[in-house]
Amino acid sequence: MPILNVTDRDGSAKQVDVTMDGSLMQVLRDAGYHIAAECGGAAACGTCHVYLDEAWLSKLPEADEIEAEMVGLLEATRPTSRLSCQIMMDDTLDGLTLTLAPEE
Repeated sequence: MPILNVTDRDGSAKQVDVTMDGSLMQVLRDAGYHIAAECGGAAACGTCHVYLDEAWLSKLPEADEIEAEMVGLLEATRPTSRLSCQIMMDDTLDGLTLTLAPEE
């Protein structure tokens, strides 16, 4: 399974061994990161907002219309903003680097 490089909101960075299938949001929550996920992964709240390392943008499918609209409603967006609930984990994401966005 992949390893993630995660920077928390406080600036601390660590590697996370992914031991499960599912969404990036689920993996981050299981690893102990505070991800509210108020909508349960339906791309309807933005509480699982992350910033991906720019190098990874071309390696992932583009955000669909629903995700892009939700991200557009968030205050602290960047060109690399994504909803972690919409990214499904698999072995191709080994080394994925991301930062948790500020809570809104």
